[in-house]
Amino acid sequence: MNFWRTLVGKLWITIICLVACVMMLMGLFLLPYIDTNFTNSGAVKRLFVIVAMIGFSLTTFFALFLFTKITQPMQRLIKATDAIRKGKYDTRVSLRTSDEIGELAIAFNHMAAELENTIRSLKHEKEHLASVLRSMNDAVITLDREGYVILTNPPGDQIMQMWGDLPEEQADEHALATGEGQSVLQPLLPMFRRVLEQEGDQKMNVHVMKGVWSVHMAPLASDGEIRGAVAVLRDVTEEVRLEKMRRDFVANVSHEIRTPLSMMQGYSEALLDGMASSPEESAELAQVIHEESLRMSRLVRDLLDLARMEAGHTDMSMHPVDFRELAERVYRKFQVRAKESGVELKLELGPEGLVVQADEDRLEQVLTNLLDNALRHTPENGEVVFSAVIQRTEQGARELHVAVQDNGVGIPGDDLPFIFERFYKADKARVRGGNSGTGLGLSIVKNIVDAHQGTITASSEIGQGTTFRFTLPVEMQQTT
Repeated sequence: MNFWRTLVGKLWITIICLVACVMMLMGLFLLPYIDTNFTNSGAVKRLFVIVAMIGFSLTTFFALFLFTKITQPMQRLIKATDAIRKGKYDTRVSLRTSDEIGELAIAFNHMAAELENTIRSLKHEKEHLASVLRSMNDAVITLDREGYVILTNPPGDQIMQMWGDLPEEQADEHALATGEGQSVLQPLLPMFRRVLEQEGDQKMNVHVMKGVWSVHMAPLASDGEIRGAVAVLRDVTEEVRLEKMRRDFVANVSHEIRTPLSMMQGYSEALLDGMASSPEESAELAQVIHEESLRMSRLVRDLLDLARMEAGHTDMSMHPVDFRELAERVYRKFQVRAKESGVELKLELGPEGLVVQADEDRLEQVLTNLLDNALRHTPENGEVVFSAVIQRTEQGARELHVAVQDNGVGIPGDDLPFIFERFYKADKARVRGGNSGTGLGLSIVKNIVDAHQGTITASSEIGQGTTFRFTLPVEMQQTT
């Protein structure tokens, strides 16, 4: 680079010019003028004062020149730097000089442009990450090494609020972080400690407030050092419940089918081996095989009906049904069985008309299952009351209220919440006789009542009996 175009070169030229002007002025004008015109010291002093004023004017001129060329550009650079410090990354400096200050301005503009692009990219990445986190159904909670929560998405905020209201015995008594701010929640604390100690991913199911959460926690590393952890939480309560139902269903079906199959196999082998000594014994063995085959047929039929109902494929033929006529028909069907069992069966119907919108066959199935349960669980000389009446709700709508009440041994209170589940049997020992049913009847009843937009409940006391009540709307509401 040309030395004379640099800042140092310009300063050097300026000083040389200033000295040259002073020397020329003194050599050409001042000294000869003094020799020819001034004879006393006072005039010389005045001349030197004039020369000093002229020199001061020249130095001021050169100072302004230096201020224009050096100080002003530097001040503009300082202002631009301060603007960038305050976040105005689009600030630029317009200096068109060929010296070091000009090169500094070019480098500054290039740096500002690169910084602006970098900040813009970081903002885009941050917005992209924020959009991804907001769109996630899973909860994301990021923790620093001290255990403080530094980042969450909306589901994560809900988790923090929900788990922050845990009872005192489940509260965070051993949190790593103290003071202000949210710290790692107690259910995540053991995983967080293992992540910091083992420096590896951790995955487990966490049980909190009757819910199950699948948690995957990974360490956050920077420059080879663990600086925190990020946890991804997913609510798997429903999946765990369905998996448990599936296992229970398979176990129950296997148990229910195994018994009739074993009996059929045993009695058929007895027939094949000629163990029956008379035609009567052969007929008895064949009768047992027939009854067990019917039992298995009922089980398979109930399973298919229940599967269709729970899948929403129940065919309901809704039309006006005279419930009085239906109740009397079902009552007559069970009257003979009640007399054989020594149980008194009563029918109590309200005086008004009992016409409802329902599927008559499905409604008969509900009454059949409830009366069958009542008779099987009522001891000899007991009583079963079958009643129905129309009542009005607080909103003025009419509802059919049906009750089947017995005075049998009753159902334990701990079993009442589960009696409408598949294969659930509160107490096998309280069932009279060998035919204990398939364990699907009440579950089918509940599905049918729900399909009619009704409700069903059960109340019982040990030794006092059990009462099943269900309500059906007289006029079905239109659903979309």
